[in-house]
Amino acid sequence: MTDSEIVITADLVHGLLQEQHPDLAGLAIREVAGGWDNQQWRLGDELAMRMPRTERAPELQRRERRWLPVLAPRLPLPVPMPVRVGEPSARFPKPWTIMTWVPGEPLDHTSISRGDHAADALAGFLSALHVEAPADAPISSDRGAHPKKCTDGFDYFFQAVVPGGMADDVRAVWDDAVAAPEWEGPPVWVHGDLHPANVVISDGTLSGVIDFGDMFAGDPAWDLAAAWVILPAGAAARFFDAYTRADEATIRRARGLAAVKSLFLMLMGQNGDRGLPGGKPTWGPAGRAALDRVLSGGLT
Repeated sequence: MTDSEIVITADLVHGLLQEQHPDLAGLAIREVAGGWDNQQWRLGDELAMRMPRTERAPELQRRERRWLPVLAPRLPLPVPMPVRVGEPSARFPKPWTIMTWVPGEPLDHTSISRGDHAADALAGFLSALHVEAPADAPISSDRGAHPKKCTDGFDYFFQAVVPGGMADDVRAVWDDAVAAPEWEGPPVWVHGDLHPANVVISDGTLSGVIDFGDMFAGDPAWDLAAAWVILPAGAAARFFDAYTRADEATIRRARGLAAVKSLFLMLMGQNGDRGLPGGKPTWGPAGRAALDRVLSGGLT
């Protein structure tokens, strides 16, 4: 999952800055915990350097550099903006990006205490994001499809981590999503990877959205799953009231996708607890809490 041949250190980051962006080389450099495709380093207080560590990471960074400047001006929450590009070199063979830093604490390390405010903020953000995408917008090879085309992934996560006492209820939510009608609208912009590590919290509410590398044009249900995956218990109904554009079929697909996303978070947490590559210990509790919300009864 990661390129183990390249060890990214503070000395390497500093050397790259001296080589390609010397005006930034005097900024304090601090590694940021977390990350999957990219290893991130703070540069001073306002910037971050994203260093690719998987094979797909350079393409995800190119996607962010191409499309975030188009999307960001209409989004009501802060998102990272690309400001500099690093070219492949003898020091580091892949391109890299310097982005603006979005202040706040990732949700997998904190909690939302102002649920109504967060629901309204997320609804406003996704309402602004979910507009018809242009013909040259990226599409996703592993997400964005109707749930019925994702049954292999669901079955894998289900078998790996679903709690025994919840199995029938989780399966019922998924089967309902699979049976729901398909998205009939035009493909809209979708963040594609909304989960607790990709949103930041300040003052008990949603204050920013990060990591747009998986953005694509498609079914908004993939983002609307965040009503259960991100928001606290009891906030989903308020979210959909504020979002206004989700019909019953879209909500059914979104809830099923929230179930599979919750299982995925639980599996990554389990892998983290076992010290396996790619594991994220903080994702397990976040995933289990999300699954509880999915099963609590639709929009309640």
